[in-house]
Amino acid sequence: MNEKNRQKCIQILEIAPEVKKILLSSDSMDLKKERLAKYLSELGDDTFGDVLSITPLEGVLIRRVISVFRNLISTRSEKTLGYNFLSYINDLLHGDDLKNIEEPSPAFFAELEHLLRGIARKTDVYEGKLPLYTEYKGRKAARLRSEELSGMAERMQQFLNLYPSGLSEEIEKKRNINKLRILEYFGACETDWDDWSWHLSHVIRKAEILAKLVKLTNEEYQAVALANEHEIPFGITPYYLSLIDFESHREKDYALRAQVIPTLHYVNKIKDFGIDANTSMDFMLERDTSPIEGITRRYPKIVIIKPILTCPQICVYCQRNWQIKDVYSADAAISADKLEQAVEWIKKTPEINEVLITGGDPLLLSDEKIEKLLERLSAIDHVVRIRIGTRMLVTLPQRMTDSLLRIISRFNVPGKREVIIITHFEHSYEISSQTLNAVQKFRQNGMEIYNQLVYTFYNSKRFEAVALRLALRSIGVTPYYTFNTKGKDETYEYRVPIPRLLQEQQEEARLLPGTVRTDEIVFNVPKLGKNYLRAGQHHDVISILPDGRRVYEFHPWEKKISQADTYIYTDVAIYDYLERLEKSGEKISDYKTIWYYY
Repeated sequence: MNEKNRQKCIQILEIAPEVKKILLSSDSMDLKKERLAKYLSELGDDTFGDVLSITPLEGVLIRRVISVFRNLISTRSEKTLGYNFLSYINDLLHGDDLKNIEEPSPAFFAELEHLLRGIARKTDVYEGKLPLYTEYKGRKAARLRSEELSGMAERMQQFLNLYPSGLSEEIEKKRNINKLRILEYFGACETDWDDWSWHLSHVIRKAEILAKLVKLTNEEYQAVALANEHEIPFGITPYYLSLIDFESHREKDYALRAQVIPTLHYVNKIKDFGIDANTSMDFMLERDTSPIEGITRRYPKIVIIKPILTCPQICVYCQRNWQIKDVYSADAAISADKLEQAVEWIKKTPEINEVLITGGDPLLLSDEKIEKLLERLSAIDHVVRIRIGTRMLVTLPQRMTDSLLRIISRFNVPGKREVIIITHFEHSYEISSQTLNAVQKFRQNGMEIYNQLVYTFYNSKRFEAVALRLALRSIGVTPYYTFNTKGKDETYEYRVPIPRLLQEQQEEARLLPGTVRTDEIVFNVPKLGKNYLRAGQHHDVISILPDGRRVYEFHPWEKKISQADTYIYTDVAIYDYLERLEKSGEKISDYKTIWYYY
């Protein structure tokens, strides 16, 4: 098996003969590194001249690959990780005892192959000649260019047709049937359905009840039952359950089911975390950024205040799953005294001018408590903007009552103070006429609504996020952030390689008008805050592990402002991600450029 790996490595090195020659030589490791660095430097220089006879974009691609390659073989990367990509390849090629070398995965060989293809001009990213319109000027060029753009739009539409909005008449009818079935089970009526408190008192938390209302796969049932057994918070509102298809085939509702029905991997990990007292689930290190209970601060001008730590519906990939309690937990809300202390802390910190009220979901609080909190914050002169982070627009739009809107809108005073709603729509299939109406209530009261998409495996297919952006804009919601899924062990199945987010933004979102593609892709660095993935200068690929996972070094937002440490992150292997996509029915050829995003 190990000799087979050696031969596989040699075969891949054939792609770049000069690299193969260097690595198969009997030179010392230091000399090999020196020779390879020199070769890469000369190759980079050649891309600026006529030596390679390449198009400008091919030159850009080669230079980017060279830059990454040089990071991979650098001494600093080796010191940072205690592992070096080049040394590992050298061991595969020359090691006497291959039994002591970690087995390279197909994902590793795939990364090596694409890296070498990048420097050898064999990527197939830029196939054929320059477009025909580049050979003409004036009206002829314009017409040819227009035809090409129409072709792009048509190809995009073919993908978009795969992801319907819940506003379609056919889906509305199906969901009405679901609603009637749920109402019949609970012995309720249409009037109850319009009452948010009825939904709140009938949150589906048990596997046996859920199985009576929708068909579940064996794994779905086992996962929820195991969560129940170990008191791991689980809940779905009757309204959101009506958005989920009755059949268990997951043809259209896969993203919705994945959000609320945990996997067995997730439940077992959470169960193990509960047993191991030495393990922390606080991935974002909020304990290190909370100067007082109920407050989180990572930036100079804004703080988070968390008056309640539960939601009517529990999202599997929640950032704060380590804090979130059962929806009916008596101690989910922070005590009145501690909430008052948190508000006083804001009052005594004049640098703060923006407050994000989140949790949990703050709209679970009563109208009276929401009004009192908004009054206290609005009375602080230096607070000029209040954000309310809620997912109830998606999970329980009935909560947006006229009385609640009167309360919230009272504190939105143009020229003095702004109130903004931040929500989480994850898929176009989540949208319904009820969510549209709830959104419009805020819009009609002069308030903006922004969406933060958590980019997971279940909404990462080609143009899937584009379909969501278009649907959101149609109901009055502005795309705001696209978050990389947190790198937590329990949600590994939800994670997507960073290159897929970059590919989505540059090849899919980029085809939309600027008024629609307004979201920024970000990686939330634990303790430090957001890193803008679109800006390549804010992160580096520093290694590729034997299992094919890229290792990134993220730079803090304070860079060039003040001293701070960087953050090392191990990504999901591109090869493994593409394999999962293929099993779900995707054509991998549609994603071939993913290897050249870093």
